Amino acid sequence: MKLSKKLFYLYNRYTFKYYAPSMPVLTSSYDSFIKNGHLQTILPNILRRVDLHKPRREEIETPDDDFLELDWYDVKDSRKLVILSHGLEGNSRRRYMKGMAKYMHSNGYNVLAWNYRSCGTRINQQLRFYHSGDTEDIDTIVRYALSKSLFDSIYLIGFSMGGNISLKYLGEKGEVLDSRIKAAVTFSVPLDLIGSSRLLSKWWNRFYMRRFLKSLRKKVEAKVLQYPDKLSLENFDTIKSFKGFDNQFTAPIHGFRDAFDYWKKSSSLYYLEHIKVPVLIVNAQNDSFLSPTCFPYELAEKSTLIHLEAPVSGGHVGFWSWGSVFWTEKRAWEFLKIY
Repeated sequence: MKLSKKLFYLYNRYTFKYYAPSMPVLTSSYDSFIKNGHLQTILPNILRRVDLHKPRREEIETPDDDFLELDWYDVKDSRKLVILSHGLEGNSRRRYMKGMAKYMHSNGYNVLAWNYRSCGTRINQQLRFYHSGDTEDIDTIVRYALSKSLFDSIYLIGFSMGGNISLKYLGEKGEVLDSRIKAAVTFSVPLDLIGSSRLLSKWWNRFYMRRFLKSLRKKVEAKVLQYPDKLSLENFDTIKSFKGFDNQFTAPIHGFRDAFDYWKKSSSLYYLEHIKVPVLIVNAQNDSFLSPTCFPYELAEKSTLIHLEAPVSGGHVGFWSWGSVFWTEKRAWEFLKIY
């Protein structure tokens, strides 16, 4: 079965849903009386409150003389560690990160929630930011955790961009991945950045696009102050999509030819077949950020390691749930505890 022939989506302007055909992958247990994907995306960011104690903050150096900020939630006498990676313009203190950290910590896992460059408390030093295909920093994080010799089992959990980075990292490592890394769970992953970037330029995603660009502008402004001879805000106000931003900033700063080259080389979709540990990919069918190519049904059907779960609803890093514990947190724990 060819993906292009068997996978489709239908946009409904009233319910904002995408529909994918029923396939023999994993049947999802997620359900909500709220079916609108946009509401499921937005509500957790407005209404959710997570009561979590302050982490142990640590700052470590990178091989290129920059720094990364880490939040640790330690469990005495536990040798299991979960590494959490956040989404675009997120950080270690976002509600979905704190919710996952709290639940995994309560179930006996040490938790390391890290901040991408420029996403912590201060702007990073080098002429670079973070990007969707940047696996150098997560490799630095994993190596640092392993160097402590405190953990026998390490698990990765990534949200959106963090999911893409985690999966790409695992695929790049392939057979040489450290045996202490056991499994991974990812949510709302733009596996195909080309498709997702094009989808985010559509009018129904304009609200999110404006918020992303507003946040990114602040970081570009800070970086321009550091490198006024190499960066400029000229024409920033004309940028309306990721194509414009990535062509002007992401691609040239990080060594890509253009936005398309960056998206192609950074999409975890092309690394999935090289992953050698069990992974769970949870992508909601009504996630307005995800194109049909972000649902690798055919690959999951043939693989013993790639588990794809595509609930009908959930939105983007949403999965609104009643109570203090969200479905995503229970689902991640259920999958990881096996390994």
